[in-house]
Amino acid sequence: MEKGEYATEKGVGAPAYDDPARIVEDKGVRMGEAADMYGDLDTAEEYGYVTRGLKSRHIQFIALGGTIGTGLFLGIGRALTQAGPLSILLGYTLTGIAVFGMMQSLGEMATWLPLPGAIPQFCARYVDGALGFAVGWNNWYSCAITLCAEISAASLVIQFWQGAVGINIAAWISIIIVLIVCLNIFAVAIYGEAEFIFASAKIITIVGLLIMALCVDLGGSPTHDRIGFRYWKNPGAMELYLSTDPNTGRFLGLFSTLVNAAFSYGGVETVAVAAGEAENPRKNIPKAVRRVFWRILFFYVLGSLAIGVLVPYDDPNLLNAQSSGASGAAQSPWVIAIYRAGIPVLPSIINAVILTSASSSANAFLYTGSRYLYALAQNGQAPRFLLKCSKAGVPYWAVSITASISLLTYMSCSTGANVVFTWFQNLTTIASLFTWCSICLAYVRFHAALKAQGIDRNTLIFKSPFQPYTAWAAFAFFAIIILFNGFYVFGPWNVDNFVTDYVGIPIFAVLYLFWKLFKRTKWLSAADVDLHTGKAALDAADLHWPEQHPRNIFERIWFWIA
Repeated sequence: MEKGEYATEKGVGAPAYDDPARIVEDKGVRMGEAADMYGDLDTAEEYGYVTRGLKSRHIQFIALGGTIGTGLFLGIGRALTQAGPLSILLGYTLTGIAVFGMMQSLGEMATWLPLPGAIPQFCARYVDGALGFAVGWNNWYSCAITLCAEISAASLVIQFWQGAVGINIAAWISIIIVLIVCLNIFAVAIYGEAEFIFASAKIITIVGLLIMALCVDLGGSPTHDRIGFRYWKNPGAMELYLSTDPNTGRFLGLFSTLVNAAFSYGGVETVAVAAGEAENPRKNIPKAVRRVFWRILFFYVLGSLAIGVLVPYDDPNLLNAQSSGASGAAQSPWVIAIYRAGIPVLPSIINAVILTSASSSANAFLYTGSRYLYALAQNGQAPRFLLKCSKAGVPYWAVSITASISLLTYMSCSTGANVVFTWFQNLTTIASLFTWCSICLAYVRFHAALKAQGIDRNTLIFKSPFQPYTAWAAFAFFAIIILFNGFYVFGPWNVDNFVTDYVGIPIFAVLYLFWKLFKRTKWLSAADVDLHTGKAALDAADLHWPEQHPRNIFERIWFWIA
C-alpha cells in the first residue's frame, strides 16, 4: 500500500504531525504506528489500529504451541504405516531443517518491521504487489480451511469417548466455534492467554510422552518388555510404498513423509504474524525465532523417533483404526503405544490433549486468518472497512468474516468428520508450502534491498546465518514438494486425488495473475524496495518498553523460558 492511500483530508486546524516519534510521545505507541503506516493521523484515528497486547510469555508460548498440532498426535500415525520408522525420522528431520531456514529468514524480516499480518506486506513491499496479493489471499483461505479442518478434527476426537457417540456432531462443532470466536473477538490479550494455557498443556503432554517412551523402550512398562530398536529389524526400518522394488518403494515412502511433515509443521510462522501485536517485538521475536531449531529437534525429531521405536508400522490396531476411520485417539500411534505397554487411563488423557490441541490450532488459525485479511487491507488489496478496529485493538470485521468460513465445518455432519479432515488436510498442505516459498523469496529480495540501499546487516538486531543461501535452499525444498506432493495419484490414476493435491497451484497462479494484470504491477528493483514505511514509529516505540531484570533464580529461569 502506498503510504497514505487510505488517508482522509485533514480537518481545519488539525495538528500536523510529521514526526512519528512525536506522535508516539503525544498519542501513544498504537496511534504512532497507525499514523506512520497510513501517513495521516486522522485516518489512524478513524480506523483505529491493533494494540501490542501480547506479552513476552504469550509470544514464546505461541511459538512453542504453534509447532505442536494434531499432526504430531494423529497425522504421524499414517506416515508411520506408509513409510516405516526410519522414513518418518528422516522425513520430519529434513522438513524441519527447511522450516528452520525459512523461519530464520522470516525472523530477520519480522524483527526489522514487526507488522500485523506481516507476510503479505513483506511480499508486496520487497517483491511485487501481485505476490503480496496472491500470498495474502492464499494465506487467508489456507487459514480459513485449516480452521474448518481443526474444528472437524476436534469433533472427531470427542467421539472417542462412549458418552459422546450418540450426540449429533453439529453440537460439538457449534460449541467449538462459539468458544474460539469469543477468544478472538474481545481483546488480543485474551487470545494470548488462551494460547498460553493451550500451549502449556501440549508442551507438558509431549514432554511426558517422550519420557514415557524412553521408559517403555527400556523396559519400564508394566509388561517389563525391553523393546529397544526391535521394530526397526522386524517388520523393518522402511516400508515399501507404491512399488515392490525395494529401492523405489523405500524412496517413495520417504518422500511421502515429507508431505505429511509439511502439514504437521503448518502454522509455525504464526509467531511472525503476531509480531505486529507483541510487546517489545525487537526483543521477543528474535528470542522466539532463535529457539525454532530446538523446538523442531525436541518435539518432532525426538517425537518421530519415539513413535518409531514403540509401534511397528504393521501394527494391526493402528491399521484397523486408520482403515475404519476410528474416532480421536484411536488413530494416534501414541495411544497404540500406551495400549501395547499395558498402561491404563492414559489413552483418555491423551485424547483430551489432542482435543485441546485441535481447539488451540483452530483458535490460532482464526487469529492468523483475520490478521492476514487486515494486512491485505493495509496493502490496499482488500476492502478498507477491514481496517476498522475496536477500542481494544481487534480488527472485528476481519475476525467476523474469517470466523464465518468455519460454518463450512457442518459439512462433516453428513460426510463424516474423518473424510472432511483428510480432504482439508491435503488442501492446506500445499497452501502452507506456497506461503513458505513466498517467505523465502521475499527474504532474498529483502537481503538484496539492504545491500542496494547501503544497510549493513551486521547492524541488524537479528541476523540470520548463511544468507541468502539458506533462503534459496529452503525455497528449492518446498518447491519440489509442491510439484511432487501428489505423485501417488499417477499409479493408479485418481482424478479426485489429483485435483485435491494440485488445485492449489492454479489457485495461486490465478490470484497472482489477476492482480498483476489488474494493477499492472512490476517486480521491484532492490533500490526501489520500501524498507522504511512504519519503521520510524517502531524505532521510537522501542524506547518505551521497560527493561525487566530478574530478582531471583526463579525469575531468571522463568525469563529464560518466557
